[in-house]
Amino acid sequence: RKDDLSIFHQPLRKYVGDNGYPVTVVELIRGAIAQSDNAANDVLVGHVGGQAAVQAILDHHRLKGVWASPPEKEMQTRIAGLDWKPAYSFEHTFWEERDTLSPEARSVNLDAYLQDPYDAATPVGIATGLARLKRGELLSPASTDLLLRIMGQTETGPGRLPAGLAPGWTLAHKTGTGQVWGAVATGFNDVGILTAPDGHSYAVAVMIAQTRRPVSERQDLMAAVARAVVAHHEGRSVR
Repeated sequence: RKDDLSIFHQPLRKYVGDNGYPVTVVELIRGAIAQSDNAANDVLVGHVGGQAAVQAILDHHRLKGVWASPPEKEMQTRIAGLDWKPAYSFEHTFWEERDTLSPEARSVNLDAYLQDPYDAATPVGIATGLARLKRGELLSPASTDLLLRIMGQTETGPGRLPAGLAPGWTLAHKTGTGQVWGAVATGFNDVGILTAPDGHSYAVAVMIAQTRRPVSERQDLMAAVARAVVAHHEGRSVR
């Protein structure tokens, strides 16, 4: 439904008319992971019971260093210093209202988020969770296979970890990109499982909380991490 829509990147939006749009859970998972669709993510989390339910699942599996976040639409507007309104899903309403905020207010709100992120996770926590996922410790065999296949179809971030892969290697991954204010970019991430031609796998998490470096340098860093994993596996020194 239109009131399920979110903010920023949400490819699902173009399909949602006045009568809604039928979608399966698998399609929502694919949208949330492979396309980083905020609407798909919010609907999916709501379907399982919301932030508290997701946190309960994380706690049940004793996943440390990973915390469930609020809906993207609420979190992203709060980072900017606004309160969520359904109108923000359409046209340029969100950007127009955000532009009315003073530079000081934008900076204060972004700094507050960076000091205490609503969607916090540690690289070690993410990498550990990915390793456990790959080992089949978190989901059923069928669900594990489905999730890894979807992660292997990720369309976003081709210049990040994928850019460092060697021939024969595969990557099941999920990217993340936060807001930009002035020269400061936040939440530039790529996490996933690199698998060598011989089947050996490595869980990798590259997460940049904030930076002033250009996108090309951030991507180069991530590609270099992937190349380092390949070199380690092949017993080569990293250049």
